[in-house]
Amino acid sequence: MIEFRTKWDGYAEKALQGELLTPEEGLSVLEAEDDELLALLQAAFRVRRHYYGKKVKLNLIINAKSGLCPEDCGYCSQSIISTAPVSKYPLLDKNVLVDGARKAMDMQAGTYCIVASGRGPSAKELDQVIEAVKEIKATMPMKICACLGILSREQAGRLKEAGVDRYNHNLNTSKSNFAAITTTHTYEDRVHTVEQAQASGMSPCSGCIVGMGETNREIVDIGYALRELGADSIPVNFLNPIPGTPLADNRELNPRKCLKVLALFRFLCPTKEIRVSGGREVNLRSLQALGLYAANSIFVGDYLTTEGQAATADHQMIEDLGFEIERCAL
Repeated sequence: MIEFRTKWDGYAEKALQGELLTPEEGLSVLEAEDDELLALLQAAFRVRRHYYGKKVKLNLIINAKSGLCPEDCGYCSQSIISTAPVSKYPLLDKNVLVDGARKAMDMQAGTYCIVASGRGPSAKELDQVIEAVKEIKATMPMKICACLGILSREQAGRLKEAGVDRYNHNLNTSKSNFAAITTTHTYEDRVHTVEQAQASGMSPCSGCIVGMGETNREIVDIGYALRELGADSIPVNFLNPIPGTPLADNRELNPRKCLKVLALFRFLCPTKEIRVSGGREVNLRSLQALGLYAANSIFVGDYLTTEGQAATADHQMIEDLGFEIERCAL
């Protein structure tokens, strides 16, 4: 029987052998003593390095349609119940969306994410996105991810045919916690949309938001759910509490807890792209770089309604780690 220096090394070995951590083992990652953090990250890095080496994937978001959303998601500044002062505008025209892709290339992002608020795209909005995607794919070596809300099978098929590589629709939180966060659509609605995107041939992208009052067991549950769903890319967001939203006072996270979450997701979904996403700068703060020992992807630039740090700072962080930016390979 192999003896490991720490139990975290044993968890890494299980992940590398394709074995799933038990729920109790998953909880132990989140409940690890802070003194164990470096050993935990070293074990997570062993798995990350096996599948992704030292490469970091960069993604850039464009807020293609802002505000004007009828959904009541408690974390979102664009929801119908939010009083946050955010920009409100309809879907950007094709030229603006195409220019955004050029900006993504300038910032060395390999994936360009077209994100629109709302329950789902109208026929006109879908046509606008498709026109922009066709031009981008014809002129730039760029992967495109779309995030337009709930999709029908026909809509998913049209996006795939136009050249969309990936579709994002986050589960956001565990099934048991979902109704406490959103009531205007269901957890099952989100699962179904990810399945529709996957059935169309687009790569499924789905993740979570940590820090919304969920228990540690519920964080483990969402990790299991994303693994079962087969998400190829998993954005792990850390709540950025925005004044004017119901979750404005939720400030339960610290950098050490965020790093433990990233390690957990690497163990649960070892072969998948784990992306440190929204709230990275606010919650990881001076420990941002350590997140890349478990994750292999980040967003550069701004998020939807909140600012990110300068892309040059992200590039420097990656270089300082001795890592390298992964170039887009279509």
